[in-house]
Amino acid sequence: MSMTEVSAHHPYSPAVVAGGLAFVSGALSVDAEGVAVPGRTEALDAAVDRMVDRLATVGGQLQDVVKLTYYVTDLTLREEANRQFERIFDEPRPARTFLEVSSLPYGAIAEIDAVAAVGGR
Repeated sequence: MSMTEVSAHHPYSPAVVAGGLAFVSGALSVDAEGVAVPGRTEALDAAVDRMVDRLATVGGQLQDVVKLTYYVTDLTLREEANRQFERIFDEPRPARTFLEVSSLPYGAIAEIDAVAAVGGR
């Protein structure tokens, strides 16, 4: 089942624009087929990739992101998330919240949602 098919079964939008901001629904650390990605850094990168896919549905890009929230099943992923932030964002980097949760759908270890300034920041 592709992510398009998986998304079609959810009762929410991938992203919505209001007041010049794009609000991106949570994106899991799954591949394009909806399968949980193994590996810590790889899983975080997959969650960002899925978030960027959702952001693109409203014309946004990664550099438009002003706030990310990470939901992870293991708080020790914080160091990998810090390295990821340094790798994918130029300064000033977006604001971020990092939370541990007990579990996530599809066996994912991370979920990321975002707020982006549509048209740049």
